[in-house]
Amino acid sequence: MSITLTQTILIVEDTPSEMELMSHYLRDSGYSVVGAVTAREALEKAVELKPFVIVTDVVMPGMSGFELCRSLKKNAATASIPIIMCSSKDQEIDRLWGMKQGANAYVTKPFTQEQLIRAVKSVTF
Repeated sequence: MSITLTQTILIVEDTPSEMELMSHYLRDSGYSVVGAVTAREALEKAVELKPFVIVTDVVMPGMSGFELCRSLKKNAATASIPIIMCSSKDQEIDRLWGMKQGANAYVTKPFTQEQLIRAVKSVTF
């Protein structure tokens, strides 16, 4: 089975249950999913795979989702990939900071399948 790279979504999430839930929501909606547990792994996969969209957690060990977002936007190979931040940090300042780092959308946890898919569609159409 070949993966259509234009419809592949890279999920960056260090919590297995959250990764599973997001993967399920996205696959159920027809997307291919690739996972990364750390921001460093995500940077490598983003350059290699050029995913359709990147969905990242904010709070992760090592490098935060904010730092990942900045790194992706500075790299010419990944600068145009839309980024959705998913976080339990739901203050307006967190959302504004995420957007300032280059995120295209910000979804707070917990979220529904509809909210996640709406965010993906909002950054790709």
